Amino acid sequence: MDEKEKMILEFMEDKEYVPMKVKEIAMILNIPKEKNDELVQVLNNLEEKLKIRKNKKNRYMINDEKILEGTYRRNSKGFGFVKLDNEDEEIYISKKNALNTFDGDRVLIKILDIKESGKSKEGKVVKVISHKKNTIVGTFQYSRNFGFVVPDDSSFGTDIFISKSNMGKARNNHKVLVEILKYPEGNKHAEGKIIEVLGMPNEAGVDMLSLIKEYSLPSVFPEAVVNEAKSKGDKIDRSKIKERIDLRDKQIFTIDGEDAKDLDDAVRVEKLEDGNYLLEVHIADVSYYVPQDSLLDKEAYLRGTSIYMLGRVIPMLPRELSNGLCSLNMNEDRFTLSCSMKINKQGEVIDSKVYKGVIRVTERMNYNDVQKILDNSDKEVVKRYEKYIPQFKLMEELATILKNRRIEKGYLNLNLPESKIELDQDGWAIDVHKYETHFSNEIIEQFMLIANETVAEKFFWLDAPFIYRIHEEPDIDKIKEANKFLYNLGLKIKANKEKIHPKAFAMVLDEVSGKEEERVVSNLVLRTLKLARYSDENSGHFGIASKYYCHFTSPIRRYPDLFIHRIISYYLENGYNVEEEFKEKYKALANQAAINSSEREKIATKTEREADKIKKAEYMEKHIGEEYQGVVSSITSFGMFVELENTVEGLVGFRDMGNEYYIYDENKKILIGENSKKTYKIGDVVKIKVKDANKMLRQVDFEICEEQQKEQDLFV
Repeated sequence: MDEKEKMILEFMEDKEYVPMKVKEIAMILNIPKEKNDELVQVLNNLEEKLKIRKNKKNRYMINDEKILEGTYRRNSKGFGFVKLDNEDEEIYISKKNALNTFDGDRVLIKILDIKESGKSKEGKVVKVISHKKNTIVGTFQYSRNFGFVVPDDSSFGTDIFISKSNMGKARNNHKVLVEILKYPEGNKHAEGKIIEVLGMPNEAGVDMLSLIKEYSLPSVFPEAVVNEAKSKGDKIDRSKIKERIDLRDKQIFTIDGEDAKDLDDAVRVEKLEDGNYLLEVHIADVSYYVPQDSLLDKEAYLRGTSIYMLGRVIPMLPRELSNGLCSLNMNEDRFTLSCSMKINKQGEVIDSKVYKGVIRVTERMNYNDVQKILDNSDKEVVKRYEKYIPQFKLMEELATILKNRRIEKGYLNLNLPESKIELDQDGWAIDVHKYETHFSNEIIEQFMLIANETVAEKFFWLDAPFIYRIHEEPDIDKIKEANKFLYNLGLKIKANKEKIHPKAFAMVLDEVSGKEEERVVSNLVLRTLKLARYSDENSGHFGIASKYYCHFTSPIRRYPDLFIHRIISYYLENGYNVEEEFKEKYKALANQAAINSSEREKIATKTEREADKIKKAEYMEKHIGEEYQGVVSSITSFGMFVELENTVEGLVGFRDMGNEYYIYDENKKILIGENSKKTYKIGDVVKIKVKDANKMLRQVDFEICEEQQKEQDLFV
């Protein structure tokens, strides 16, 4: 709602206000005649949003019904939730009260009186302001005189009718992109026009292309943006070196994954004579090459983040910068924005400095080789990097101190290994397994965390316009729900409304560390926590038990990092004497960028997750009928989910649990056999057989093995 709409609403909400016509409103508010059309437009907008209405005498007045505005999130089963603007609470919307609303639509709702204890408020959609999607990806089903497109996104909720004249060159079972011409009303289907044929589902690359189109991802850079990136050249401006701290004679290392191409952080550690440590974190000075409002900046803002889709990257910045001038490549002079920290033996930062630097990376290291050096497990690798071994040992020493201090504060060390999905040269999934991490990964994580905290705290106390990474306390109701599951494992998160501390979660995680149920409990804790997000206001980070936190260390692939680099650079260049005009301007920009970046991050996360689901299902299609051991990861009213050692998760529906009929105990969150009283709970180890897998539906189905079922029957 803009300022003019707010002004009119405040005027009408005044107790002295009586219903008026347009001319009367204009006269009292001293609105000139030439602005009359603008006033009418504002009134029309408010009437459209059901904030005001006309009475029988055609005079404007406040609408008596309380109408709220928000964004609708649809479940595949038809019901949904509305996230109200500027509110944390979500309003439940039943299927009958959803008014043919689709996922992401902007809607107006009213709250219904019915509300069960412990449940969220319930509402009814009274109007759709705007639809989020006007294109849908799906599979074309051809008939003689017409066709239908079955959407990939099940939350859309309806097939789309395609007339013969709107089929284009699509053939039966083609993956297509459809423009929606008419949204469904009542029992009528949506209608659409095929605007792009993506290919057959079994063609290499069509699955990932479909995802790109489904989420309207900007996969190609405009030519003007690429040309602007190319204009920066491939070498630093040597005349600017004198304006920076020159660290090119120091031993500085990048440590990343073996296939990483955008290297935006480098580190160096030194043991000082007084026994303290000097940690230098050098970050590519991307903002030097991407100024505010440049074409590159506008494109980076639009994208918000880089997206990693299994061998395919949709970068935030063109590769000319992300893999070139802004990448801290070995033996290349590079400009940095750096943070040096003096850290004592307890892991406390006792002094720090942020500055502009120039570095030349000594070695481009990867996590595997660094770990081999630390373990002394590969003679060839150890010999190759022999002269740097003291540096890596020192890094290990400091990272251990930092991690121990963080754990003492209540840092949530969620053991959630990522999936590693191996693809062949054509993009087909040939293996799925856990992505192995080592303490070498932990070294970089701890160094980046402490740099992010140090920068956030420094600029918080400067009252600078900034973007923070915040993570709010979880809701007490969600903790109570989690405890229903944890009860079956003899665990409990100790918390109340007055005091929710990260250590309560950390204690539970510590209790299951190294056990079968560790990953399941970690996942449960993750679902209990709120989503971290970006904000121009600092409110701390619950998950890492930190009062001040930001994202400073990845400006190549995250817009908030790029934004705050721009702020930091301005403060440095002006000796920290910053005018109020700058602060006010960038405070507003920080708010917009935080909201946009949070939304783009959600889309990126969902895209990456869906890409994983597609490829995991594709891989399991080749293993139907095979048996595996897994852990029950979730209990639902329609069955249970089981996660395998390779990270693939599948559903065991009630009909696939043998001849026994199972009852869902919602309070205890367990399944109970009606006759045998056999129970299934989160964390149970079970043997399953792969019943089905479907990459189109992005799902895998399991069934309980007969042998296990027979074993259970012996105890009946």
